[in-house]
Amino acid sequence: MNRIISVVFLLTCSFLLRAQSWTDTTAQIEKIFSRYAADRPGTELAIMRNGKIIFSKAWGMADLEHDVKLSTISPTEAGSVSKQFTSAAILLLEQQGKLSVNDDIRKYLPEVPDYGHPILIRHLMEHTSGLKDWGSVAEVAGWPRSTKTYSNADALYIVSRQKTLNNIPGAEYIYSNSNYNLLAIIVDRLSGMTMAEFTRKYIFEPAGMKHTEWRDDFKRIVPNRAIAYSWNQKGYQTNMPNEYVYGNGGLLTTAEDLLLWNDYYGNGRLGNPSILKSQTTPYPFNNGTPHNYAAGLVIGSYKGWKTISHTGATASYRSSLEFYPELGLSIAWLSNTSQFDGAPLYVPGAVAELMVGQKGELAKKEEVKPAITSETALTNFAGWYRNERSGAGMNMIVKDGKLLIAPSTAVTVTGDRSFLIGDTRFEVNGDWKKGLRRISASRDTALFTKATPAVADSVALLAYLGKYYSAEADATYELILKGGKLTMHMQPEDWYTLDPTYKDAFDFDQGNLYFTRNKKNAVTGFMVSVSRARNIWFEKVSR
Repeated sequence: MNRIISVVFLLTCSFLLRAQSWTDTTAQIEKIFSRYAADRPGTELAIMRNGKIIFSKAWGMADLEHDVKLSTISPTEAGSVSKQFTSAAILLLEQQGKLSVNDDIRKYLPEVPDYGHPILIRHLMEHTSGLKDWGSVAEVAGWPRSTKTYSNADALYIVSRQKTLNNIPGAEYIYSNSNYNLLAIIVDRLSGMTMAEFTRKYIFEPAGMKHTEWRDDFKRIVPNRAIAYSWNQKGYQTNMPNEYVYGNGGLLTTAEDLLLWNDYYGNGRLGNPSILKSQTTPYPFNNGTPHNYAAGLVIGSYKGWKTISHTGATASYRSSLEFYPELGLSIAWLSNTSQFDGAPLYVPGAVAELMVGQKGELAKKEEVKPAITSETALTNFAGWYRNERSGAGMNMIVKDGKLLIAPSTAVTVTGDRSFLIGDTRFEVNGDWKKGLRRISASRDTALFTKATPAVADSVALLAYLGKYYSAEADATYELILKGGKLTMHMQPEDWYTLDPTYKDAFDFDQGNLYFTRNKKNAVTGFMVSVSRARNIWFEKVSR
């Protein structure tokens, strides 16, 4: 059932970008969503203002195989938008006296190794735990998500095998789904019911979310469910999260139900007393610097207005939930196709641009003017650097009087000893031989040491050949020479060409790796780092 509810007072509300009729506004929304054809996978959009749904519509198909149209009551998976519900369950358990967010997780999850630094429950909630993303580790092992029917127990098992953390708990924000699978297990273990039962009783039913449930059993029949589709040269194909893991994602819901949730917790009705402050107040990093990820919610701003939001992507489902508390405005978007991921116009952003006007005067951002620096000074920066945390290589070059990250990423030079990449500052670490310090906007500091360029001739590559095994990933790779290049092979058919960076280090499609050597200079193994999992150890087991 599609419905559009017009509200007259919207015509003059200050949050609209331009003075225009509501008819004009809905016409522009229709134009934004015109990419979703009636006979193809589709999308849901719902908008709420001051507790009233003012727009709700679905476009396209829920099920191509059975010719079922998408409707505003078609449960669609919300991806990582789900995380805020998992965090809310944890905060309700804290209010019930069953845990504290400052508890060490090993109190409830003894399977997690002792890394020498306590990991607190709040570290899980804010992605500062340092735990490697279990799905990234599984992908390194050759079994990415959707190739096996993983469960939360599998996620915990993979986490329990990891010998190291990505970072010291509380020191860095590194997004990891492991955090939220473990939170779901904690809810199971402490609540006396499953997390699906707990959230239904304490969240979904009180909030009036009648079309919301967890995909805790992907084989269960869900009436009216929207099937997820990806697009390739042959057309559409189903791309579903056929797995039991949930808590990190896995919420089946509708755009209207998500608006009811925003209205429920945003007006302080969740918990007694309200847990709203705990939901929306991030803890600072260990160095005291604030950051913007709270209890499964990103706290930010848009056009001067405070925002509480999250996006999601699981298999080919896509989602976004935005809340502008000062405006009483919520925007919920769900889609059952990833076809438009690379489109120039991001749908939720276009709707926000239409619905939200600028607050006050535009802030004047101070422009950083490139320093007038000699070619000699720029040349001092040139060369290979090694990220001491992940082993990733960075190559700085000078071309046409500009300093670049090879091959073509320009940086803003701010002096003879520093440059900027966005809001991140790089500066010389004492002297040129030591390399660079990278200082993020959150004042997190990482070292990039000067590195020797790689020697990649056939003789040098011979030292790397052989089989390597990782107990952390439970995977074996064989390194061989193929077409004169070092190639990594996992049975039966995964092949990765290794591109040399600095000495003993390489990039490949998934990430980067660097080799280790003993005192006799013999190769003993390598460390692999991918986006959400650093330094997975592979030991050399044979030549």
